[in-house]
Amino acid sequence: MILVLILKNCTKQNDDIFTSIHNPLENPENGPAAGNPDGNSAIPVEAGLEDVSTPDIVIGDGTPESCTCEAVVDAVAKGGKIVFDCGSEPHTIIMDKPAKVFNNANPDVIIDGGGLITLSGGGNSRILYMNTCDPEQVWTTEHCQNQDHPRLTVQNITFADGNSTSETEYTGGGAIWVRGGRFKVINSRFFNNHCKSTGPDVGGAAIRVFSQYNDQPVYVVNTTFGGAEGYGNVGSNGGGISSIGVSWTIINSYFSHNRAIGNGGNPAEAGTPGGGSGGAIYNDGNTMTLTVRGTRIEENEVNSYGSSIFFVSNDHSGNIIIDNSTIQNNIGGSWYPVYPSISMHADTPIAVTNSTIEQ
Repeated sequence: MILVLILKNCTKQNDDIFTSIHNPLENPENGPAAGNPDGNSAIPVEAGLEDVSTPDIVIGDGTPESCTCEAVVDAVAKGGKIVFDCGSEPHTIIMDKPAKVFNNANPDVIIDGGGLITLSGGGNSRILYMNTCDPEQVWTTEHCQNQDHPRLTVQNITFADGNSTSETEYTGGGAIWVRGGRFKVINSRFFNNHCKSTGPDVGGAAIRVFSQYNDQPVYVVNTTFGGAEGYGNVGSNGGGISSIGVSWTIINSYFSHNRAIGNGGNPAEAGTPGGGSGGAIYNDGNTMTLTVRGTRIEENEVNSYGSSIFFVSNDHSGNIIIDNSTIQNNIGGSWYPVYPSISMHADTPIAVTNSTIEQ
């Protein structure tokens, strides 16, 4: 066993502004909680909950029966602030097709489950899709890969049993697939989502992201990917999340029991289908930053590289920041030049503070 414990004092900038967040999935009735129960890192205001006190759309009339897949699809197509009224008990909505964001409908799409709603792909369908470069969702600018909207937020909600294995063009992202605009996740859970099982350039059993506006980060706050045996997400790469050319800031979150089950890495080794990297997190691209704060990453598994984190900056201009976090007991893989379970170039800058990293 290799144990790395680094302590370092850091001075906060005086202009940092933080927020507190109520997490209704901190002690749920069913399934692991949302977020790392020991996570106490500060949350920037822009990473906080969106206000849905005056919603634009309410799905349901107070009964579970009124909360249907079609109602979710219609609401997401219109955009705005979306909440649910499906009764006072936890409720699962089976999605037999993904809800898709239309780029010309509303610049903000906020989906708030109120701590009660699970959107389930039923093991057959992706759940949520946004793509600013998909003409079927309407091009709204001449630079679709770099525009500031739509701004998609999912909060206080669970995504379960999403499955994108039947997708042939926009692969990966078993629960959620995003390109363009902005995207953030708060107080949410991802259970048993799946994407294609092999291939060097497919991943994100739960979430797959591309091309965020002006290279701003995707925020993931108080969110759980897997969380216990029987709840993990599974795909070729990035059992939890996967991206190309995207920065992430992950705060007070929990990744466990996710698996990257491809084989042969990227590029695929001769005689293999490729994949199998990034048990929890898979990052590929150039200038990007992976920031992990107040987060626990454990018991994730790979066949190839990066049992906890796979981070490849092709032009060696990316960097990693890990603070106040625990990374331990992840399984498999190789190519660990600096820290156990983290696959990266030996010259990639990595700053580790107040954290434990062990195989």
